[in-house]
Order: sequence, then structure tokens, then C-alpha cells
Amino acid sequence: MARRKITNSQAVCLTLLWGLLCYYLLSNTEKITFDIVFAIVASAIIVFVPIYKNMRHRAQK
Repeated sequence: MARRKITNSQAVCLTLLWGLLCYYLLSNTEKITFDIVFAIVASAIIVFVPIYKNMRHRAQK
């Protein structure tokens, strides 16, 4: 299957949306627990690893 390329504007939009969702999550909690920290770290891995791989793959070509 062909790899879909992520453009710079898509990467910026994904980063801003992730930041907005993290801000919403942190602003609406009474206290920061391990579950919230784990959710933020897990979502960061899910969002930023594909962006990093795409940027690295693009730089090699």
C-alpha cells in the first residue's frame, strides 16, 4: 500500500488540534492524575510518531 504524505500544513493542523484537546482536558479536570498524564503521553505518541516518520522519510529523499 502506498504511503500517504503529510504536508506541512497538515502537520501544523494536527499539532494545534492535539494541543487544543490537551488544553481542554487539563482545564476541565479537578486534579491531574496518572490516568490524565498517561492519556496525554499516549495521544502524543499516536499523533507525533507518524508525523516524525513522514518528515524523516521526506528528508531522506
